[in-house]
Amino acid sequence: MTEAQVGPILIALVVLLGVGHALGFAAARLGQPRFVGEIVAGVLVGPHVLDRVGSGASAALLGEQGSPTALVLGFVSWLGLLLLMFVSGSEVRRVLAREQRRPTAWILGLGTAVPFALVVAAGAVLPLDPLRGPRGQGASFVIVLAAAAAVTSIPVISRIFLELGIGHTRFASLVLGVAMVEDVALFAALAVATSLVADPGTTPVASEVATRIAVTVGFLGLGLVVAPEVLRRVQTLRMNVLVRRQRVAYALLLMLAYTALAAALDVNVVFGAFLAGFGMVGGLGGAERERFAGALDAIGRVGFATFIPLYFVLVGARLELGGGFSWSALVLFLVGSSLVRIGAVWLSGRASGFAPADATDLAIAMNARGGPGIVLATIAYEAGIIAPSLFTAFVATAAVTSQLAGWWLGRAIRRRGELLGEPVQGAHGVGLVRSMPGMSSSEEPTRP
Repeated sequence: MTEAQVGPILIALVVLLGVGHALGFAAARLGQPRFVGEIVAGVLVGPHVLDRVGSGASAALLGEQGSPTALVLGFVSWLGLLLLMFVSGSEVRRVLAREQRRPTAWILGLGTAVPFALVVAAGAVLPLDPLRGPRGQGASFVIVLAAAAAVTSIPVISRIFLELGIGHTRFASLVLGVAMVEDVALFAALAVATSLVADPGTTPVASEVATRIAVTVGFLGLGLVVAPEVLRRVQTLRMNVLVRRQRVAYALLLMLAYTALAAALDVNVVFGAFLAGFGMVGGLGGAERERFAGALDAIGRVGFATFIPLYFVLVGARLELGGGFSWSALVLFLVGSSLVRIGAVWLSGRASGFAPADATDLAIAMNARGGPGIVLATIAYEAGIIAPSLFTAFVATAAVTSQLAGWWLGRAIRRRGELLGEPVQGAHGVGLVRSMPGMSSSEEPTRP
């Protein structure tokens, strides 16, 4: 890469980071999660807004597809996502622990499976032909529709938890534990849907899906149960110079190793980053959390100042919000899927023994579609399964439900000071991560 190619990349980073922080701060001042403002910043520099100022302005800033600028920004976006998940994994405690098994089973069995089944049934009988893509006939369309209605976003809900300072709570571990299992099912559903419209001669559907599920479940199982104990032993070895002298380097190297292994196994790299943070601090017990508090503080400061905001800005910039917009499709999917999802999770929360207010908090948090909703929409649209109008509805629903989750949880904490009966101290707004070790109140950049 030449110096002439570096210049446009630096300009793009300055503009994206500057606009992202400005609108993120504005969102926080309005009582909204910072990521909402960052996504809006991305929309403003994306083709559907910036190109109205001048033709090709967005491409000039973000780079044409395949250009050095676009490739570097794509890598920066992925790095931000991985850092977010790594920090989230280090904060989460008790994920899929014994005390979480009953509510997890209820939410998966009632709160996730029932909405999926209801939407499959509705998609099979309702006149939804205008929402189908050119290759969206039959089962592929209803599978995508149902998956989009029943998924929870790990990246977005993690960002909300960290901004509210509740990443260590039972509430956060329950939601993220369920979301991890849901995402396994999501990618399996996507494999089925895309295989149904694949060209002849590709891998048979059954074997492809079975292999992907088995590898992903195995990777998650080892990362949750076995790897934390192995890492605990490795981190106490005298020959482990990085742990003794440079823990930030060790943490980042561990994150990269986990994600590289996940990529090699064709497992979503988001899981790898999450499990790296989870395993490094000692897994369910979190026995190593204090040892790495300083390193996590440093990584969190840099991540939330640069790469993580850039990830959300670039998500907004990639949204296709132009042609094919349909208010009826948006309202139908947003309202219909949200009512079904919130109602089912609320019932599962009550069946688990939670109070009505706690069941409501869980239901609204689990309705945040965020990144997976957008990823699913993009893949399904590019595969020709859904029409542009439904694609837009998926994207808008992902943004609205995520914003609602952040606002509702912040409000619940301010009013009650607890979640699932567990007191939450010091979380009164949606600024930068309050739970980061070593961060003083004077360093918190936002306070609604």
